[in-house]
Amino acid sequence: MTFASPITDRWFEDYVPGAVHEFGSITVDEDEVIAFARRYDPQDFHTDPVAARDTVFGGLIASGWQTCGLMMRLYADHYLTKCASLASPGVDELRWVRPVRPGDTLSVRVTIQDAVASKSKPDRGVVTSFIEVLNQKSEIVLSMRAVNMIARRNPG
Repeated sequence: MTFASPITDRWFEDYVPGAVHEFGSITVDEDEVIAFARRYDPQDFHTDPVAARDTVFGGLIASGWQTCGLMMRLYADHYLTKCASLASPGVDELRWVRPVRPGDTLSVRVTIQDAVASKSKPDRGVVTSFIEVLNQKSEIVLSMRAVNMIARRNPG
């Protein structure tokens, strides 16, 4: 499914519960995996391709936090409005389901679970989305529930 409005003119009303949106892709680069992990998640299975072979993963994998960053890039570029995003109070149920490896190509599937207009702030609403990151085999590698505050097109 695609949105009826472009990302530059997308408002709370455009986020319809039950709609499923798929987009992406982004390819995981080995040098970026190692650089990210050396700085933020220095574990051998993220930083050392040779040592990673002897781990439970049998080779180098991306940090889950890097996978979140890659997801966020796709989410911001394709799903989250450019004109009406007001911030997010957080995410729930973050799961790293499968390892992400250098060379994997990731895409994102977002299901809009709920869109509720604020009663106390009529200029906005809260959109709850279930996000799945998939690899090139259509396997889910990450899932999470995100909450975003989105401005309304025509505040009541």
